[in-house]
This record gives sequence, structure tokens and C-alpha cells, in this order.
Amino acid sequence: MLTAAIPFPDIGPDIFAFELGSLHLALRWYALAYIAGVIIGTWLCIRTIRKPAVWGPLGPPVSRSQIEDLVTWIVAGVIIGGRVGYTMFYQPEYYLQHPLEILMVWQGGMSFHGGFIGVVIAATSFCLRQKVPLLSSADLLALATPPGLLLGRLANFTNNELWGRPTDMPWGVTFPGEAAQACEGIAGLCARHPSQIYEALLEGVMLGTLMLVLAWRRGWLKMPGAITGVFLAGYGLSRAFVELFRQPDLQFVSPGNPVGYALQVGDWGLTMGQMLSLPMVIVGLALIWWSFHRVRHDPQAASSTTA
Repeated sequence: MLTAAIPFPDIGPDIFAFELGSLHLALRWYALAYIAGVIIGTWLCIRTIRKPAVWGPLGPPVSRSQIEDLVTWIVAGVIIGGRVGYTMFYQPEYYLQHPLEILMVWQGGMSFHGGFIGVVIAATSFCLRQKVPLLSSADLLALATPPGLLLGRLANFTNNELWGRPTDMPWGVTFPGEAAQACEGIAGLCARHPSQIYEALLEGVMLGTLMLVLAWRRGWLKMPGAITGVFLAGYGLSRAFVELFRQPDLQFVSPGNPVGYALQVGDWGLTMGQMLSLPMVIVGLALIWWSFHRVRHDPQAASSTTA
């Protein structure tokens, strides 16, 4: 029986909305999170390239004007990659039957891992065209990403989506709605883990703070690829951990698989989020090791990796 829980705050998905003729126009928290994430991320990039002491002998990889161009590429990569990734990773059968709905981004359905792939493609294309150092540019982008993750997860919370599994912990939240309250074996109100807040704290606050300290105070930007490795490993570990508390994707749930594993072997398995995060951890740790090893054996290699 539920003895203590936090009621969901009375916050709708819209900051404000109005009717213009037959059109319903609204500014949503999720849209504001994207906009603010881009603005703060751009500011962080500009602030970092203005710190020449944190870079290697060749200085920052891009100029301010190049950052402004790069942001355009990155935003396109996030939106296109996030949407396509969601349709491919989580509901491929449905979207193969309804391909036009892939374009209906406003209906929801974005994947971080898909957005990440989109950013990798966009950033690599930009660096090749502009002939700027790829790994150092990736470090700059990685450093600017956590604020967007923080705001995005907070927007997930206000949108009443991606909530966690049922819990009797005192910080459990009673999310509204029939789906959120459909908790098997629980009578009355059902509290759930606020998994969006867990991710906001881990991926946004803790990971972001760690990366800033390593970049601005510890000189890790002088080892191209190291900060990118920290981001990959840190995000992958954070996401894999939070998946333990996050409500499983319904398309993977079955009577024999109530946990919602995308890959199941007996009683053990991995969710789709964990499957997509595991390669990030492996690549991230390998990138950290490689960047340290490379600079240790060849000090002139700092900031010399180009596209």
C-alpha cells in the first residue's frame, strides 16, 4: 500500500497556447528545452575556445564563426537522427507500415542514440568540409552536450513521459494518466521512480560538471578524444543504470518478458537502452586510453588529429 509519495506537479506540456483561426499554436516545454540547450551549448563552445590555455599547441579547433555554422549542422543531425533512430530502434514495424508518420516529429518519439548517430555524421561531414581537427571538435561538442540532456530530461518529466517503474520509495511520484497508474498488483495510487530526474542529474549535472573540470582545470582538451571518451562512457553508464528503474518499452514486454528486455537469455537480459549504451561505454573507455597513450608517446600529437 502506498504510504508516501510526491504528487505530480500541475504542469502541462505547454508553456502557453492560443488559437489563431483554426490553428492551435503552442510553445511546449520540450521545444524550449531544445532551444535553450542549443543556446547554452553554443555559449559553452564559445567560452571554451576563448580559453587558449586549455588547448594544445595548435589552439582551439574552430573559430567562432565556424561554431555558428557547426551548430546548424548539429541541430539538423539531432532532429533527423533522433527521429529516424526512434523509428528504427523502437517501432520499426509500425513505421514501415506508416512511413509518412516518420515526418510527424510533433507527435513525439525521439531517440537519444539516434540523435547521437546523427550528430556524429553531421559533425564528421562538417569537419571534412572545413578541414578542421575532428577529435578536438568532437571534444568541444561533447563538452556542450550535458546542458541539453539536463533540460531535455526535465522536459520529459513535465510532459509526463518516460517515467520509471513502480516504487514504494518516499520520492516516488504519482504520475497522472491511465497508463502511468496501470501498475499490476497495486491498489489505489501508484507511485513511480522519477527516472527522468535520475537521468537529468546523472547525465546533465554530474557528467557535465565532471567534463568541465577535466576540460577547464585538468587540461584534458590537450589530449584529443579524451573528453569525447568521458562523455561516451559517462552517458552510457548513466543510461544503463537508469534503465534499471525506467519503465520498459511496451513493445518489448510480454508474459514471458515482463521486464521488457530487448535481448533476453533465460532470466537475464538487456533493455534496448542498455544494448545501445554498452557500445558507447566500450568506445568511450577505449578512446580515453588511446588519447592518453598517444600523447604520452608523442607529445606533438596534441591537437594534431584532423579530419
